[in-house]
Amino acid sequence: MKVLITGGAGFIGSHLAENLVEKGKEVFVIDDLSTGRLENIKHLKERKNFHYIIDSVLNRDILKKLIDECDQVYHLAAAVGVDLILRQPLKSLITNVEGTKLVLEYASQKRKKVLIASTSEVYGKSKKVPFQEDDDRVVGSSDKARWGYACSKALDEFLALAYFREKKLPVIIVRIFNTVGPRQTGRYGMVVPRFVRQALTGKALTIYGDGKQSRCFAYVDDVVEGMVQLMGEPGAIGQIFNIGSDEEISIEDLAKKIKKLTGSQSRLIYLPYKEVYNEGFEDIRRRVPDLTKISRIIGYKPKYDLKAILQKTIEHFKI
Repeated sequence: MKVLITGGAGFIGSHLAENLVEKGKEVFVIDDLSTGRLENIKHLKERKNFHYIIDSVLNRDILKKLIDECDQVYHLAAAVGVDLILRQPLKSLITNVEGTKLVLEYASQKRKKVLIASTSEVYGKSKKVPFQEDDDRVVGSSDKARWGYACSKALDEFLALAYFREKKLPVIIVRIFNTVGPRQTGRYGMVVPRFVRQALTGKALTIYGDGKQSRCFAYVDDVVEGMVQLMGEPGAIGQIFNIGSDEEISIEDLAKKIKKLTGSQSRLIYLPYKEVYNEGFEDIRRRVPDLTKISRIIGYKPKYDLKAILQKTIEHFKI
């Protein structure tokens, strides 16, 4: 089987490529390296069943040719990270919406199965926790750039489901919650690699806001394996699934846990959001997925708890 991964040189995409190569699939990757890195896939370059192209998913001719050649498409190419979204809102919106539109259009022409990587951001400011796939979305004003990202990914979902309903295109949507592991950097506001790097170098751990906001962190191998299993499950077609971990921790307690695991003497400092992002930035207080649906259909259950995840991430940064 031939599989295309858009954004396959990114953090999650590279782990997905590795997973599928090891399973004997012939894997094709397209990535423009705007957030991905060649270093992430260098260990795969000598494998005969791995191929990569450095180009944009917006390059219609190349994308169409790749989709024609492959049997399945994992569409991960997107602008990622709150920091990037705020700095480049226009590019982020175009990449997310136009890229998904093209993938679905070309996949529909040859009826190729597609998995769309969405995000927990689509739930917005909803206070109904844990988040269920059919919950109402609560997003902020359009003059707040971060909600543009949430809306663009929601539009991706609407497009995918419209192709499923009208064109009978086999699509699956996964809403990915906070995912961490080797190859993730702190460049775009990712909190775990940032804390780990700061702790290991003796720098102060910078907590944005009051630190009481909470998240659930999943290990990348768990998330990737869940995506692969969903792609092989006929009952998943036309459905939306949360994927991640439901082990909740506050950002403040996360910083303390990383300090303890690294043996760091680093201080904790708190920075107001306006100093990090901009005036009027809105954060989400709790982000917890309900994993009932994905557990029911593929038996999904994360293998790694938070302590194990942090230990593996710390070891990676020590190398």
